[in-house]
Amino acid sequence: MIENLTAALDELGLEYRVDGPRSATLSLPGRRKLSIPCSLVVEDHALRVEAFVSRRPEENAEAVWAELLRRNGRLYAVSFAIDEAGDVHLVGRLPLASADAEELDRVLGSVLEAADETFNVILELGFASSIREEWRWRLARGESTRNLEAFEHLRPRD
Repeated sequence: MIENLTAALDELGLEYRVDGPRSATLSLPGRRKLSIPCSLVVEDHALRVEAFVSRRPEENAEAVWAELLRRNGRLYAVSFAIDEAGDVHLVGRLPLASADAEELDRVLGSVLEAADETFNVILELGFASSIREEWRWRLARGESTRNLEAFEHLRPRD
């Protein structure tokens, strides 16, 4: 079972770790979200795909979830979901019989694109206060603000 999955991952040239007789994990490289942890679990008749996107929003959770629900209709093979802690994930299942390298490439591409495209939106809606505070802290101490450049509009203008 896992052999077919690892063969497909090898064919795609992806680095992964086998976690057990039915699961593997990998990290997809993004631009906005630099690393997207993804797990692949072989079930009896399906391949389950799960990717962590973001922690639970600190504020405006309903706005974050509404944005993710709007995006769900445009996604291929995966959907945004929240877990019991309110953390945001991408989840999906595809028939085990169709989980070849070509389809896996399509599904992982969908995960990468969805997580990367929405990451800054989630941060801005769900963590704006923390981002403003991080700006203040770094500016006051002369720390680098390079990784805050996407949120220049949240920079305090004191």
